[in-house]
Amino acid sequence: MVHLRPIATNELARVEEIDVSESGHAIYSVVAGRLALKEETWQRPHRSADQWQPYIEQWKAMVEGRGAAIGALAGRRLIGIAVVRYRLTESMAQLAALFVDSAHRREGIATALMADVIRLARAAGAHELYVSATPSESAVGFYISQGFALAALVNKDLYDREPDDIHMVRQVETLLQ
Repeated sequence: MVHLRPIATNELARVEEIDVSESGHAIYSVVAGRLALKEETWQRPHRSADQWQPYIEQWKAMVEGRGAAIGALAGRRLIGIAVVRYRLTESMAQLAALFVDSAHRREGIATALMADVIRLARAAGAHELYVSATPSESAVGFYISQGFALAALVNKDLYDREPDDIHMVRQVETLLQ
């Protein structure tokens, strides 16, 4: 049985327990303001502790500032994580991370984590939620299924860091009401 709970900053390194490896044969890009799917083989390998470290440091700053981390656990093992920053802008929160272990995908874990992120963002006063999504067909498809659409205005800092990502926004007042 999977349960969700807050993850403290000193537990963020447990993200190493999550196997994020994935591969596919199509990716999205934005062409003339619209999503375009193109055939392209891609692969994301398992990440080492060293590869996770920059992410962990960013997440610590977010959680210690105005944000939260939520973990999905199967027994004692971390199999999913979401990190939310409550104030990307005055009225917009940011989904900074959402990962589910490769052996536990398509079990509703990402959807449950997303619902918790939305609840927390709404409680913090956000009206919108921003995500800079990996351009994979599975990631973008998931966010679309959760009510996200292309951002009319991309966040410059996030875009400069990840220009190949698909920058998306959704309203948070309308989910789960």
